[in-house]
Amino acid sequence: MKHRETIIICLLIFSSCLENKKSDVSYSSKPNIVFILTDDQAWNVLGKDGRYEFMKTPNIDRLSREGLVFENAFVTTSLCSPSRACFLTGSYAHTNGVYINEDSDPDPNVPFLPQVLQEAGYETAFVGKWHMKPGAEPREGFDYWLSFDGQGKYINPPLNEDGRDFIEEGYITDILTDYAVRWLEKPKDKPFCLFLWHKAVHAPFTPAPRDSAAFPKALIPEYENWYDDMENKPEWLRRGWVYGVHNKNWKDSEGKPVPEKIKPRPWDPKNLKWMNYLRAILAVDKSTGDIRHCLDELNILDNTVLVFGSDNGFFLGAHQRGDKRLMYEESLRIPLIIRYPEMIEAGIKNSELVLNIDLAPTLIELAGAKVPVEMQGASFVPLLKNEVVDWRKSFLYEYFQEPYAPGFVTVAGVRNKRYKYIEGPDMINDINELYDLETDPGEMNNLINSPEYQSIKSKMISELERLKIETRHFDPEIYKE
Repeated sequence: MKHRETIIICLLIFSSCLENKKSDVSYSSKPNIVFILTDDQAWNVLGKDGRYEFMKTPNIDRLSREGLVFENAFVTTSLCSPSRACFLTGSYAHTNGVYINEDSDPDPNVPFLPQVLQEAGYETAFVGKWHMKPGAEPREGFDYWLSFDGQGKYINPPLNEDGRDFIEEGYITDILTDYAVRWLEKPKDKPFCLFLWHKAVHAPFTPAPRDSAAFPKALIPEYENWYDDMENKPEWLRRGWVYGVHNKNWKDSEGKPVPEKIKPRPWDPKNLKWMNYLRAILAVDKSTGDIRHCLDELNILDNTVLVFGSDNGFFLGAHQRGDKRLMYEESLRIPLIIRYPEMIEAGIKNSELVLNIDLAPTLIELAGAKVPVEMQGASFVPLLKNEVVDWRKSFLYEYFQEPYAPGFVTVAGVRNKRYKYIEGPDMINDINELYDLETDPGEMNNLINSPEYQSIKSKMISELERLKIETRHFDPEIYKE
């Protein structure tokens, strides 16, 4: 009798093991996802890019060696809040409803990446900078929440964890990383998606205290297009440069003379602001290494889709600017690296035009879920597999004038692999812009009135109109002054 009971107990234990094993197999069949996003990071500032010889970013560089680097990744609106909404909805700003900074969260009627993943059986977490509708309180779609209001603070930041407000001592990049690691280490019975969205490297550029004296002898290489005198470019660009783009300055400059060109200032190779910008990236690189190490220790690294990107580009001296918003390359181009060895061959590059609105449908497909038909981006899973596919040949760019900075006017534009056309629909008696990126990568020479490029201009205008119709683009009146 005892022998029979022993056999029954053994069978029950074995059956239980099989069930647990089955659960493990089901869990491992879907990849985990970690999406690391920086703020205002120029596409070419990493060590691997070679522009800044003194920059050392070994952890992000390693990610690029182990994964895929998109060489032509862009945002459809180069502004923090709209771009973040685009990443989360797979749709343009004019569709998801987030046109300007710190005004609203995405339209709840638009498909939302974290909720789609939850419905597909994922546990979701958001750690970091939300920066859409004001307020630090948790948002729908996340099982765990750790964030802050607006821009937050680099040192001793106020935080909100699942509805609890408190102040954490330390440096924000390190703090966010610690909370992300703690969440990753908690036992899970589902695949997960972690959004780790850094405050860095947004102004005021503040490196970690340990990095505050980095690069003591470094000189910042100048951009050739720093010397852009804006001749033959739209008058509104020069007006904003001379008088200022913010509300009072812009209004006070109405009717004042605007020079035909501006005089570039001398380049400062020791610019402290930009040096601190570069120093602040060092903590992001350390954070990326810490996240990778954590995934490795948990033995889930290779079953995790690890994404590294930025919410928009940054001029960092190009065109004598230190911001974004404009449709120049340094503003709308972003770093985008993806590591997933189960699908991606290590160390490859892709030159297709990929957009921030493509990431949501891509992650949804990787999660084995159905991509909502309302999403306007395209899944680039075929590109991850290094397949040759019929990919987009051009894309729409849009920027909507913000009430506090009317000197950046509403624009729409189209970019393909060689040309770029930019129009300011609000402008009267001003010119638009056309650039040949093959012969003029710095976008110094506006060809809009060049006789040799009139046929190209006509084609680009037609392509822009086609994209507007395709994406149901419109110009919201509520944000116009």
